[in-house]
Amino acid sequence: MNFSDHQIGIYAQGMFTDQRPQITTNLARLEEQAAATLSPEALGYIVASAGSGSTARANRDAFDEWRIAPRMLRSSAERDHAVTVLGTSMPAPLIIAPVGVQTLAHPDGELATVRAAAELSVPYIHSTQASHSFEQIAEAGGDAPRWYQLYWPTDESVLLSFLDRAKASGFTTLVLTLDTTLLGWRPADLDRGYLPFLANLGIENYLTDPAFLAGLDQSVEANPVAAAMHWAQIFPNPGLNWSQLAFLREQWDGPIVLKGICTVADGRAAVDHGVDGIVVSNHGGRQIDGARSSLSALPDIVDAVGDQLTVLFDSGVRTGSDMAKALALGADAVLLGRPFLYGLALGGQDGVAHVLRCLLAEFDLVTSLSGHTGAAELGRESVIRA
Repeated sequence: MNFSDHQIGIYAQGMFTDQRPQITTNLARLEEQAAATLSPEALGYIVASAGSGSTARANRDAFDEWRIAPRMLRSSAERDHAVTVLGTSMPAPLIIAPVGVQTLAHPDGELATVRAAAELSVPYIHSTQASHSFEQIAEAGGDAPRWYQLYWPTDESVLLSFLDRAKASGFTTLVLTLDTTLLGWRPADLDRGYLPFLANLGIENYLTDPAFLAGLDQSVEANPVAAAMHWAQIFPNPGLNWSQLAFLREQWDGPIVLKGICTVADGRAAVDHGVDGIVVSNHGGRQIDGARSSLSALPDIVDAVGDQLTVLFDSGVRTGSDMAKALALGADAVLLGRPFLYGLALGGQDGVAHVLRCLLAEFDLVTSLSGHTGAAELGRESVIRA
């Protein structure tokens, strides 16, 4: 599939009908454009990172440490970027990352995102901290591929209920986030005293869950503050540890992926504990200030465990070139986070679809112009250190 056909379509609209994109095609500038439309609270929650922001900056700087090494006269008029990752077929190695509270960006929130993803057959990962429930996402997404990202609650009955609902709603792969057993130090939220979950935003999976509701003395409508505080009691889970993964395997019969791996040692531990994949990620710099960039961690982790489990990547991806670099360094697929959220803020479902089309078109052009007939041909020889 030649995603770059989208490019000629934009040119044709501009030249023949005088229509220009309302949302920028410069994906590195999406944040700037979206910032002008977001409320201060939404801007602080979505854009800002932990502490001084040094980890988020490191994520971006790391991509400039690698340059694409183009080869000539090796591509093809027809390219094929399709892959199958953990049993999920996709037109390119791109997945929508789990992002919570998407109604901060647009009233339709995750419903708009999953519909846009389904339109392009891009797999969608549903966050535990979503503004819409498992069942609502399943209805909106139809038969399109979807995975579920788990924050492991301390209440086992809620955990089991979440897993049952996810399975019943057609989520095929479980993505357990390891790096957010506590919320990171985020000054942009702290300075506003703003945490959306305490206003019952982004906890719809909980508020529609029978096990969670069984722990309340009153209904959510009668006492919304008590519901928020109940969430606050079961969300933090700093005691989560490797030994508990065996229990998770007993409860989930599909692939299990661990998100938040940044070291070779943890990659090897993931292999030892029998999971199917990992996401090399530092949560986009939102959890630990001063941490290493995800991209700098990727090659060594791939070398150590890439032949034993699926290695996915996120944190810092903004452009099609970024996507190509991460795949060249060994990722089996890339998760896209903030950019699609900026598209959501700027245009709802159409905005998300615009960002996905632009990213895939740029990726197709970058890979073709650098001498590849598909994503599978990207490898270490495709990039060099700056």
